[in-house]
Amino acid sequence: MGFIDNIKEQAMKDKKTIVLPESMDKRTYEAAEEILKEGIADIVIIGTPEEIDKYGAGYDISKATVVNPLTDERRQKYIDKFVELRGHKGVTPEAAADFISKDYMYFAALMCKCGDADGAVSGACHSTADTLRPCLQIIKTKPGTKLVSAFFLMEVPDCTYGDNGLMLFADCALNFNPNADELASIACSSAESYKAFTGNNPKVALLSYSTHGSASHDDVTKVQEAVRMAKEEHPEFDIDGELQLDAAIDPVVAAIKVKNSPVAGGANVLVFPNLDSGNIGYKLVQRLAKAKAYGPVLQGIAMPVNDLSRGCSADDIVGVVALTAVQAQSI
Repeated sequence: MGFIDNIKEQAMKDKKTIVLPESMDKRTYEAAEEILKEGIADIVIIGTPEEIDKYGAGYDISKATVVNPLTDERRQKYIDKFVELRGHKGVTPEAAADFISKDYMYFAALMCKCGDADGAVSGACHSTADTLRPCLQIIKTKPGTKLVSAFFLMEVPDCTYGDNGLMLFADCALNFNPNADELASIACSSAESYKAFTGNNPKVALLSYSTHGSASHDDVTKVQEAVRMAKEEHPEFDIDGELQLDAAIDPVVAAIKVKNSPVAGGANVLVFPNLDSGNIGYKLVQRLAKAKAYGPVLQGIAMPVNDLSRGCSADDIVGVVALTAVQAQSI
């Protein structure tokens, strides 16, 4: 049984309600049909009757709950909650009504905030910023969170690296050029997420073009400092760096380049130094190695709301919904 099959099985044991606000994309309906067929989660689709009829034609979503944001009986409750949360920022009832009528992600975030849903998934046809903004304004961050970050769970076929091809890549979607403190936060959050989703012990490698001082540069120093901070914050996790990618995952290379590392040659959590390298890295593995890339999964939000790549397939949406449902089980 593959990783995502295990996640689906876990989601079925305590079924959660997940909102899909992108009713203007056919992939939403294809994914919803499969999710409902498999019994992974209860699904809410936000859209007007015209949108549902136009984009959902031919898909069986009879078991989904369809919510019209213009007429739903909870609309006033959501407007009031929006004003309560954002009135100090100048959000009036009229502005709140306009937001939830035009941007369904705000409606989805309010459903979660008010306890009418357990999580949401968006991003198939919206940017990460458009998915994240309503979450931060409405749902807020988890108590104690230093930084909201994002990761992909990568499942590489016929691969012995990581945990038989399963690895976590972070941050590949959100933080452009994290400083040492932010990089340490990403590493620690990613270790916790990997442990929570897989049950396996995380072995966290903070990546660089240098391995243990083989090169000198401010970029290398940043990673070294992040490693020190992450180890201080979470001494229970195996964390090491700075490591080149080959030294991080290949035991043969690690034996040559690294001495006495609890991570080198066996890393299953890869923390990239910036968004350029992370985004390029996950897409290279996804396309060239034909890996499954589940995410970007957000960590640090008070309730599970997750993003999608705009190049995602319906199967990708199914996988991210399953991950979101499992996240919701621990809230």
